[in-house]
This record gives sequence, structure tokens and C-alpha cells, in this order.
Amino acid sequence: MKSGRHRAAKASGVSIVLVGHVTKEGALAGPRVLEHMVDTVLYFEGDTHSSFRLVRAIKNRFGAVNEIGVFAMTEKGLKGVSNPSAIFLSQHAEPVAGSCVMVTLEGTRPLLVEIQALVDSGGPSPRRLSVGLERDRLAMLLAVLHRHAGVACMDQDVFVNAVGGVRISEPAADLAVMLAITSSLRGKPLPKGFIAFGEVGLAGEVRPAPRGQERLKEAAKLGFTVAVVPKANAPKKNDKNFEGLTIYPVERIEDAMNCVRGL
Repeated sequence: MKSGRHRAAKASGVSIVLVGHVTKEGALAGPRVLEHMVDTVLYFEGDTHSSFRLVRAIKNRFGAVNEIGVFAMTEKGLKGVSNPSAIFLSQHAEPVAGSCVMVTLEGTRPLLVEIQALVDSGGPSPRRLSVGLERDRLAMLLAVLHRHAGVACMDQDVFVNAVGGVRISEPAADLAVMLAITSSLRGKPLPKGFIAFGEVGLAGEVRPAPRGQERLKEAAKLGFTVAVVPKANAPKKNDKNFEGLTIYPVERIEDAMNCVRGL
């Protein structure tokens, strides 16, 4: 039956959509041969309390994987969202403590996402909870923050959230997470129009993110004015693609903290 569908699609040039379901672990249910046979595997996902849905490509034989399409559920069906970054950014009249915007990549598309952190007094066993970000990585980032930047959260509850229900799996979120945590702990907002991205290693070094120039172009296009990024991602001084965006390149997490204090 399955091979018959495959032959019919190839012979007629007609696209065939097979609808299945996923297991509790998030894997495609049924025999893996179905996943190997098709050209593309798409996941339709989203928060049940939100009017937005994501169509994510997990496998794509003829293009990039991890591409997403963002759609709004309307009375007339699904409607494409022309500026997906607006969904993942909260609308604050003024900057608030514990908020830092980063530029993540979904396939080939750069998206601006707001990272929120809340640091509050904890009990004997302080909690560490992250939503939309790697949970195990949060504990590591807190240890690096303490050891290399002198910011201690040992007796504090730390909650981190990616706005809009988006899931961020890339380590380029590290710098934004750490700056949001520090902002919440000190009760001091980051500057208006501020973005940050970059991977942070255990030795405190800030490593470059892939396709950093494209991330910065997206931020400049949407009107952001201040960026703290890895030194290796900093563009040339006279590059006109980043007009209006002041870029501060950093090599270590303590450099990033000192840079933010001076803004």
C-alpha cells in the first residue's frame, strides 16, 4: 500500500500528504520505514492556548531542515504571518528587568525571540526551571556566571522562559540567558533596543554563533540599536548593512557583563 502511494506520486507528479501522529516522547509513531520513504516530514505544533501554530520541517530531501512556517488561526483558516519575530517579542512600553532579546535561527530564517528570566529568593533547595530552552544547560550557565562573572544565584530560584512558546535548542542563546538572569537579579533593565547572542563555554569564553552577520542584519532591520555579540561575529566597521546598530564585540562573559554595566 505504502509503496503503491510512492509510485503513484512519482508517476503523476501529484503531492501526497500522509497524516500521522507522534508518541509521548515526540517521535513519529509507527514503523520508521514511513519516515524514510517520504521526501519531507512536517510537524504541526503550537500551544493550545495560543492562536499561532508552527509548521516545522524535520526532514527535507530537497532543502534545509528545521525550517518553520508561522501561521495564525483565524475564522477563515490558517493565515501566514509575515513578521514572525513580532510573535516572540513581548510588547513592553519601557524596558523591564529580566528581559533580553536574542536572534535565533530556525532553519535559514533568523528570528528575534525574547528571553525572560525571574530570579527570586529560594528556600533550602532553590529551583531551576526553563521553558523553551535546554533545562540541563541552565545549571551549567549559572555555574559559569558565578565562577567567571562573580554573579551568585546559589540561594535563588531561577526561572527562564522563551516568549511565544518557541523552543530554542541552539547554544547561541547562552549569552542572552545569562544577561537576562543578571538583569533580574539586580533589578536593572537592559537598554532599550538591546539584543545579544553567543555560546558561552565552561571557561567563560564567548564563542561565535553560526551566520552571525545574518542575525545582526535582521536585528538592524527591525530597529534594534545595541548588540553585544561574540568578537568573531562582529562585522567590519564600515559595513552599511548595520547602520543604526551599535555593536559591542566581547570575548568573555565578564567582558559582556562589564559592557552592559557601562550602557
